[in-house]
Amino acid sequence: MADQKRDYYEVLGVSRDASEDEIKKAYRKLAMKYHPDVNKDPGAEDKFKEINEAYEVLKDPEKRRQYDQFGHAGVDGQFGQGGAGFTDFGDLNDLFGSFFGGGFGGFGGSQRAQSRRPRQGNDRIMQMRIDFMDAVFGKTETISLDVDEQCDHCHGSGAESPSDVQTCPTCHGSGYVMSQQRTAFGVIQQQTVCPDCHGTGKKITRACHVCHGKGYEHKHVKLDIKIPQGIQSGQQIRIAGKGERGINGGPNGDLYIEITVRPHSVFSRQGDDIYIKVPISAIDATIGTSIQVPTVYGDVELKIPEGTQPNTKFRLKGKGVKSRRGQGDEYVEVNVEIPRKVSRKDREMYEKLRSSQNDSPFERFKKAFK
Repeated sequence: MADQKRDYYEVLGVSRDASEDEIKKAYRKLAMKYHPDVNKDPGAEDKFKEINEAYEVLKDPEKRRQYDQFGHAGVDGQFGQGGAGFTDFGDLNDLFGSFFGGGFGGFGGSQRAQSRRPRQGNDRIMQMRIDFMDAVFGKTETISLDVDEQCDHCHGSGAESPSDVQTCPTCHGSGYVMSQQRTAFGVIQQQTVCPDCHGTGKKITRACHVCHGKGYEHKHVKLDIKIPQGIQSGQQIRIAGKGERGINGGPNGDLYIEITVRPHSVFSRQGDDIYIKVPISAIDATIGTSIQVPTVYGDVELKIPEGTQPNTKFRLKGKGVKSRRGQGDEYVEVNVEIPRKVSRKDREMYEKLRSSQNDSPFERFKKAFK
């Protein structure tokens, strides 16, 4: 009876002004949850029928208009025995594809063809720690690696010769076989991978004598990795063809080596610039001096002018990291060190300097409050 049916909007869990996309999304979610082949709970089949009947009405603008105006009476008699008529094959093919990996016969042929095509293998990633100076100037590092490489004899086919590759007699080259499953809604064709050729669509009559039919050889190789100058932590070096082996004779993926640079005891780096802190005495900061400052290229003379204040930074142009972006600089920050203990002779000298001051910095500071 029409008055025994639940409101279609309530069935799908949407508002009465829901858009077509919202209705379709709600239907797909509920249908996948209550499909009898997935949900074995009592009542799941009836729930699935109710969901489909509601969707059959609300997805059609004319049926939805009649339902909104007259309720169930406006659409009664439009369904066959057992609920909605399943006329939207696009929706059903997507839905059953999520259950069975294929859908109805006649759909999904392009996916089957693509699954048999040669495909590149997955990429691999490794980490390498290098010293600070190696990152600045670059180097060549040798690593050992286990890799599956395409067989040189059969070129990945697994056969001794091209004539030893034939069409699979079980699936006739499709890579899939069809089986039928009877449900409450009729017979559903289910697509599965061919058990004989494992989806390749081919059968090898004589295996390659080198790889024994695998199409690849497992090798332990040594690779010389060229680390470019100026590389930074987090950057990667790509080695083509040294990743996971390909599928259906496809090429290997690539190997990516992620670099981590060990910190230096003196230098630090920001971009292509290098930073260093050097200590100087209060006397050198006061009257000035010249010092030999370390750089990654060797010591460089730096003139400290008189009256230099603590934490002053000096720039040494072109003494930073050289990379593809250009040449960085080195920034030297001076730390003025005050002695914790002084000798009697030094104390006498400092007392004379203090007595010669007309106005100390602290006295000038206090005057600002008067």
